[in-house]
Amino acid sequence: MSSYTASKSLYKSVFGAIALGLSVTSLSFNVQANGQITDQVNHLKDHLSEYSEEVSWLEEKYDGLVTRYEAKGTEAVDTQELINYWEEVNFHSAIETQYIPLYATIWQHIYGIKTGIENGDDAKKVRQHQRELTQTFWQALGAVKLAAHYQDKGVIDKIKTTDKAPTSAPEIITDIEKRLDKVVAKYAEQLTEVATTMVHDTYMERFEGIEGALIEQDASLVEALEKDFNVTLPQAIENGKSVDEVRSIVDTMKKKLDNAQSLLEKAEQNRKDVF
Repeated sequence: MSSYTASKSLYKSVFGAIALGLSVTSLSFNVQANGQITDQVNHLKDHLSEYSEEVSWLEEKYDGLVTRYEAKGTEAVDTQELINYWEEVNFHSAIETQYIPLYATIWQHIYGIKTGIENGDDAKKVRQHQRELTQTFWQALGAVKLAAHYQDKGVIDKIKTTDKAPTSAPEIITDIEKRLDKVVAKYAEQLTEVATTMVHDTYMERFEGIEGALIEQDASLVEALEKDFNVTLPQAIENGKSVDEVRSIVDTMKKKLDNAQSLLEKAEQNRKDVF
């Protein structure tokens, strides 16, 4: 299977994310569960063969573990290995820093396998999660190859370990959307408290800063987003909703934020035209 071919259908969405400069901020360094991100993420092209080998290794490991479960049952499997495999490879941080939605999907399927085995689910159901995980690994490798190409061309900034705060209202909206993607990723990792804290911090540190300007454009939109930040999303996380349900809430919020961004951009342009 060609990993690059597997990613072609993701070209537009992946490039859109990359073009926005999806770098790791100080926030993501603080909440990371698997240790430091090394400088290899700033030299993706030099590590592509390594990443390809790691994806093949991961495919083999997860397939072998599920095969063992099919043959011998729950007692024959240490489900902690599922997490250890993923956290062991450098490819882990490569996809985390370049395309966070796929990173979240990987964790979602890892825990799908883990929970299925621990609950003694039908092996066919567990195997389906494993197949989807493998497919996501190859899609993620395609995304990293694409990122490596644009990094080599200088389109993507190097990963920074400090958080440069956005200055304009539209930039703040973009930053909020990136943070919400990270909320889904951390929730998929089953870091519930981290995800909840990120929602709260995003509201306090980012959204509150643009509320005044946005109220002038659409007060009802501000009210709807306030409810999403303070009630809908945190309650879904705290009540243990599925990753897909949490992702759906975030997707709905991002549509509202896109609307907010358009309103703020128009307001900014109108101010420039006046002066």
